[in-house]
Amino acid sequence: MKRMHVHVAVKDIPQSVGFYSALFGAEPSVVKSDYAKWMLDDPSVNFAISTRGREPGLDHLGIQVESAEELGEVYGRLRMAGGEVIEQGQTVCCYAKSEKSWIDDPAGIAWETFHTTGESIVYGDGSGERTARVAHEKDGKQGACCAPQGQAAAPEASACCKS
Repeated sequence: MKRMHVHVAVKDIPQSVGFYSALFGAEPSVVKSDYAKWMLDDPSVNFAISTRGREPGLDHLGIQVESAEELGEVYGRLRMAGGEVIEQGQTVCCYAKSEKSWIDDPAGIAWETFHTTGESIVYGDGSGERTARVAHEKDGKQGACCAPQGQAAAPEASACCKS
């Protein structure tokens, strides 16, 4: 089964957790000081929020799969869609271990495709995302949601996380 993924940058995690918990009628499955995630069945979505140095708003969209076989299928679709596919491979981001690739749609919205393979006790350092460029800031600048708090993002940095 494939699951839609939506990642939104927010200013205040507790306030946003309260809002989205009421909206979804469910508590998040993961809550950290800078991140929260809901794995919902109705609608079937992996909905995440974070305060990782991004302007508030849509960070990126994605497709989460449950197996390596499904990931191969979705990767094939990415290649057929056209545009540059950024193969990030194995990474740690959003307190999870996963394999992922990225592509921008014709409107410039970053799409992440990924298979989560485990949990992580850290958010991630952003090294893969800085290499694999992703969503752009609303003002045209780029940031790195996986950069450690308080650390400036490299100029080529990109937003992560997705999972």
